[in-house]
Amino acid sequence: MSTDAQHNPQEGQEDRDARQDWQSWHEERVVAVAAPYGPLSLAGTHWLSDYPEGRIPAVPGHWREDGDELVLTATPADGLTVDGKPLTGDIRLGPDRGPIDSSRLELGGRRLVVLRREGLWAVRDFDPDFPARQAFRTIEATYDARWTLPGTFRPYAADRTVRVENADGVERGLGLAGEIAFEVDGTAHTLQVAVEPDGSLWAVFADATSGNGSYRFRFLRPAAPAEDGSVNVDFNRALLPPCAFADHFICPFPPPGNTLTTAVAAGERNRIDA
Repeated sequence: MSTDAQHNPQEGQEDRDARQDWQSWHEERVVAVAAPYGPLSLAGTHWLSDYPEGRIPAVPGHWREDGDELVLTATPADGLTVDGKPLTGDIRLGPDRGPIDSSRLELGGRRLVVLRREGLWAVRDFDPDFPARQAFRTIEATYDARWTLPGTFRPYAADRTVRVENADGVERGLGLAGEIAFEVDGTAHTLQVAVEPDGSLWAVFADATSGNGSYRFRFLRPAAPAEDGSVNVDFNRALLPPCAFADHFICPFPPPGNTLTTAVAAGERNRIDA
């Protein structure tokens, strides 16, 4: 593992426990990224709007929209299976929302995942043999206890949506539900966040290291705030976005105001290949 843990000779048992907990988290994260259907296995995202005739060159079958579903037509020669059984004829599909390895469609070990964004349909192709997965070695990451900060979540009166560029160059809506406020060396900062279904928070942010020591932007996923709004802002668990591992993801860029002027020298920094 490539880690840089800043040791303090004066640290107590609580600090040592926190550092060890982070190390375990980091190791589990590397394993998850390198998994057969992890982000490194994404070989393509194919938008149906680019193939109005319904034939995707990299994926067999005939695909067409029908209201809120896709209709896939296949023959035995296509080699597709649905729920483990060979597909012959038509099947109606909705967007996949579960783990990649539980997707209904399979093609010789590859998983085909149906995606819908702002009314447009796509088919994602996850291939365990994709070269990016074979080349991956680890994630460069840094731990420094000084980057575990107390913060406060301040919800907006109403959710809002901002338009931001995505990694594929297309502008899409990003939902925001509030902001987290915190201080770094006495200077106040805020990050706009979304609230996930389980109550946890999600921020897309950049900082002074972005593109200069770390990837061009990162994700932060604080746990759900306490009733008084207090929240743990732990930049040691800043995450590389999926598009840091495969070019075919459509990660949103940070919204206006989410680029920190300080250098966040903590968390995941870069992907390292062999």
